[in-house]
Amino acid sequence: MSLFDTVDHQSNQLGHVREVDTRKVSVHVDNADNLRKARVGQLVVIPGSGGTTSWILGLIDRVIKSPMPFLPEDNTQSEETKASADDDNPEITVNTVKLTLMGNVRFNPMKAEYQFSRSLDSLPDIDRDCYVLKAQHLESFMGLLSQQSKQGEALELGIYQLDGKAKAFLDGNKLFQRHAAILGSTGSGKSWTVASILEHSAKLPSANLVVFDLHGEYKSLDYARQLRIPGPDELGKVDEELLFLPYWLLNADELQTLFVDSSEFTAHNQVMAFQNAVIDEKKRALELEGKQDVLESFTLDSPVPFSLNKVVNTITELNEEMIQGARGLKQGPFNGQFGRLLARVQSRVNDKRYGFLFQAPDKAHDYSALAQLVSRLMGFVADIDKPEGQIKVIDFSEVPADILPVIIALVARLIYQIQFWTVQEQRKPIALVCDEAHLYLPRGDVNPVEKRAVEAFEKIAKEGRKYGVSLLIVSQRPSDVSTTVLSQCNNVIALRLTNADDQNTVRKMLPESLDSFLEVLPIMDIGEALVVGDAVLLPSRIKITAPKVKPLSATIDFWSEWQQTTKATDFAQVVENMRRQSRRQTKANMANGKK
Repeated sequence: MSLFDTVDHQSNQLGHVREVDTRKVSVHVDNADNLRKARVGQLVVIPGSGGTTSWILGLIDRVIKSPMPFLPEDNTQSEETKASADDDNPEITVNTVKLTLMGNVRFNPMKAEYQFSRSLDSLPDIDRDCYVLKAQHLESFMGLLSQQSKQGEALELGIYQLDGKAKAFLDGNKLFQRHAAILGSTGSGKSWTVASILEHSAKLPSANLVVFDLHGEYKSLDYARQLRIPGPDELGKVDEELLFLPYWLLNADELQTLFVDSSEFTAHNQVMAFQNAVIDEKKRALELEGKQDVLESFTLDSPVPFSLNKVVNTITELNEEMIQGARGLKQGPFNGQFGRLLARVQSRVNDKRYGFLFQAPDKAHDYSALAQLVSRLMGFVADIDKPEGQIKVIDFSEVPADILPVIIALVARLIYQIQFWTVQEQRKPIALVCDEAHLYLPRGDVNPVEKRAVEAFEKIAKEGRKYGVSLLIVSQRPSDVSTTVLSQCNNVIALRLTNADDQNTVRKMLPESLDSFLEVLPIMDIGEALVVGDAVLLPSRIKITAPKVKPLSATIDFWSEWQQTTKATDFAQVVENMRRQSRRQTKANMANGKK
């Protein structure tokens, strides 16, 4: 029995095929009553070559009712067209519905069931009848779609807007294997969508996701391990949540970005001297550790702890060096060339905002510290406190904006490199959730700090899949995100987007045949998304299911807040928070507040 055997041909009939062009079809609608059945975004079925066992599925793009003059002597007009004119009104109307073909529904005799496929092995024949999917027939198809999507590795995302009874599932493997992007304007429901995906992922015993949280939005997720880059007031403290990133984790390019001004005339000498000093210090450290095998093959970029103070001393000696000449002492070849470099290094080291780099605890400089750090970032073995999967949220809100791209890139690069060097049998897949990606992965002309971040993430976007590293790019301004990174995202969850540039960016990421599908981007409700890509059977408009634990990203209701009676703000305490660079309450300021 056909899935659509019970279709009432009279009530569901739309018209017949008039024009076919690859994935586009024009349907001629005989009368106004049938035309009123058509709605943009509605599904239409056309019998395929297999009769009642094969149906071609289309999505309505446009509904057109266009008048044209009636010419009695014109014998090229069809009888149907001529019949639409009457004696009192010598004008005919051409009713047309434009479709985009989405796939086909075919009976599989081996499994004795109908299956949907996005492939099109045949196109509709001219004059084939077309039927609108509605009522129980739409429900039947959406149920088929939901059931087929649920098979295998399914991730429940929400419900289909076409049929509120049908749950929408994504293929979890394909979503992360081929990278994904969650894009939407402020207040459209991005954080909500991210939290929903994290919540479902956390139920898996070995889920492994790392969230780059720039504003502390995800610290409310009680199922996640919370880590944060320490602020100035937390230096020297011992806390399992604090994540120090000692400077020796930076590679040569990242160190150069922090300390060397490439516009200076002596920049090339500064780079050479600094790199030579770092190599020498890493050699000494390896010799002291007795790591002869590493010593024979390490490079400048190898993450080996070294003393920055000794590097500074070496460069200071070069900067002040005097050598014996024919007529006495004279300045060395680098005398006076490194003054600005030394000043910049000293400034960075003494600035407590960068304390997580340069004022990390002594144990963070041990040779074994890197393995412990990686275990905190990437470990997924369940424990008593957190029996579900290991979702890690890293709060970067305390990191100064001028080096934020480099620091996020450092964490991402470190995770990628660990995956790269892990033997295949022990490699476990991991996903990086890049919230507010436009802030550290900009497109176009970038400064040296941003360049380091873009390079690191572009490498992961291109090669990460082979080593089990996936990207989930989240942004409210997709037009500002690196084109290379976005182009590698084969799955797009697009929420409401009102900016024309952002809409065009999303449009370029998708097949041209879905252009009209994206026209609803500016008018969707909060929490609604267009989902397109390898992870979804049919490009669909989906209402995202609300997460049980919501992120701290709710938009403030200004007018409602202004109507409430409120207590006076303690601005003296706010000023102290600003001075000590922290909003966290200490015993001292709580005591002051009680006075």
